[in-house]
Formats: sequence, structure tokens, C-alpha cells
Amino acid sequence: MSVARSLSPESVTELTRALDLSGVFANGALGGVLARASRLDLFGFLVIGIVSGLGGGILRDTLLQHGTPVALTDYTYLTVATAGTLLAFVADLSRHASGWAFNVLDASALSVWAVAGAQKTLAVGLGWLPAVLLGTITAVGGGAIRDLLLARAPSIFGGTPLYATVAIVVSAVMVVCSRLGASTVGVLAGITVGISLRLAASHWGWKLPNSRDWRPGTAKDRDP
Repeated sequence: MSVARSLSPESVTELTRALDLSGVFANGALGGVLARASRLDLFGFLVIGIVSGLGGGILRDTLLQHGTPVALTDYTYLTVATAGTLLAFVADLSRHASGWAFNVLDASALSVWAVAGAQKTLAVGLGWLPAVLLGTITAVGGGAIRDLLLARAPSIFGGTPLYATVAIVVSAVMVVCSRLGASTVGVLAGITVGISLRLAASHWGWKLPNSRDWRPGTAKDRDP
């Protein structure tokens, strides 16, 4: 079968689940990193990690109104989120929070969830705009809830290199490729574009304008 052909319904289900679970694990670990930075105990780690890992997918599935959120019916999701959180608890991944590996993990989680959210939305018969919106919500929803629990301004609202914008772009790539009958290509292209764009934004400090006086420049140029 050519990779340019559309995925079968069975393949869509398997692919969405695989992407979902990889994002769940990565975001569970990222939640654990922030829990350590906030000096939380083990229970705090688990709450923040699980919310980070499952929040976006639960929001997506609730908005789709296409059955009970999969994270509540497939116990693998909770297990994987817990595993990612415990990895951060045991291994102290915060040592690498500003390193290349951490940035790749963050970019990968964002990209695979945007692809999974857009793909699942299209699979239930909704159009391109809901697919882009729910792909973005899947990617950033858990992190936004996590930040609120930690009494932080959600990073998607600004002050950090492009994040939600990357999720929108990735979702759009998935939608366009699906419309062209190339779902498999959309998955690969979306993840590749998302990781590349997110890493570039982190490296060069790309941000959206935050006022009418905004001028292009690097993060170091603009931040005090």
C-alpha cells in the first residue's frame, strides 16, 4: 500500500492510540519535572503528571461527544501517565530541563498530540476547523490545566517561544494531508514540522507580538 493513501478506520484507531500514549508518557514526565521544581511530594507529582498527561485528551474527547473519554475506559492511559511521572520522580529529569533532550521531548509531545487530536476529530466526521481546534486543544490543554494547578500563568498565553502556534500549524498540516488522501504522510509531515518549528522557536526565541511596540528579535534581545 502506498503511504499516500488514506488510512483505514482500523489503522486510524491504532495510530491515534499510539500517538496518544506517546504524548501521555512525555507529558507525564514533563509534569513531573515541574512538580519537582515546585518541591511537591509524591502525591503532588502524581496529580500534576497525570493531569499533564491526560488533560488534553480528556478535553478533546469530551468536546467530541463521541463516547466516554478514552483515558477513562482504557487503563493503559493512566498507567502510561503514571509511568512517565514516576520516571521524573526517580530520575530527576529537571537536571536536563534546559537541555537538548528535554526540548526534543517537549516538541515531540506537542507534535504527536496535535496530530492525534486532528486525526481523531476527522475520523468522527467533523470538518477542518474543528480538527485544527481540537488538535490544538489536545496538544496544549493538559499543560494549561497543569500550570493553573501550579499557580502559574499558562505558558500558551505568551512569554515563551512559540507553543500553541506550533500546535495549530501541525494540526493544519494533518488536515491538509488528510484532505488530499495522504493521512500517513500527514502524520509524518505534521510531527516533523512540529518538532522542527518548536526547536527553532526555542533556539532563536521566536515569540508572537505582545504589544503594538513589538519588534522582531531574539528572546535575549527582548527580555530584561
